[in-house]
Amino acid sequence: MRKEVEKPEDLNQEELSLMALDMLHRVIVHYVMWFRKVEHQFGMKEALKIMKKAKTNSYGIQMERLAKTLGFTMVNGIPKALLDMPREKLINLINSIGINWLANDGVWFQAVESTRDMFDAKRCNDTCWTRFSPFEAWSIKEFLSLPDYAGLDGLRKALRFRMYARVNVQSIIDESPTSVVFQMNDCRVQSARKRRGLEDYPCKSAGLVEYRMFGEAIDPRILTECIGCPPDTHPDEWHCAWRFTLKED
Repeated sequence: MRKEVEKPEDLNQEELSLMALDMLHRVIVHYVMWFRKVEHQFGMKEALKIMKKAKTNSYGIQMERLAKTLGFTMVNGIPKALLDMPREKLINLINSIGINWLANDGVWFQAVESTRDMFDAKRCNDTCWTRFSPFEAWSIKEFLSLPDYAGLDGLRKALRFRMYARVNVQSIIDESPTSVVFQMNDCRVQSARKRRGLEDYPCKSAGLVEYRMFGEAIDPRILTECIGCPPDTHPDEWHCAWRFTLKED
């Protein structure tokens, strides 16, 4: 930063723009820190309940102020620009958000790996899934108004609304009245590694946490079994596969 800059009003247009983006990043990180501390104090279940209230109130405050400042219109709590966007473009936006989410995940992994090592990166990654997977399940249940005990029907639907579903090719096979098999047929990360001549990334340790906790968060009666996940060998038609069974009462 230039020496003559003593306060934000001394910044030029480009610098002010960068500051605005930096402040948005601070807002996001502060929001996450609040959630993490509430979870630490009261546990995940209670933290999600509290976040529901915080999210509702925060969204209204944030969007109303941004709409007033930037001059866009809100309709029923949604920016009018999104409501007016062509359907195909809106779906592409959702896909881009999903890809950005995965890219962000990879950026964090690589940042830890380059600063520390692969072991610490995998350790942080696996731990992150213990938080994100139940949160994403909760978020989807809220969005779709699924019941607490959503069963396999709820699980099928929820799996289609995951971030991964906008990034990878997946399929869900009805195996029996009480079980379904989920297959990740084309994994963006693994396919990229294959194109570069690299072996599969050994993601099983993360998957065991991710899929089990997602299934349990959709319905605590759901049991999860790994059929295969790298470093396991797998057929060409899928990279990983998981069996979800609804435990009988």
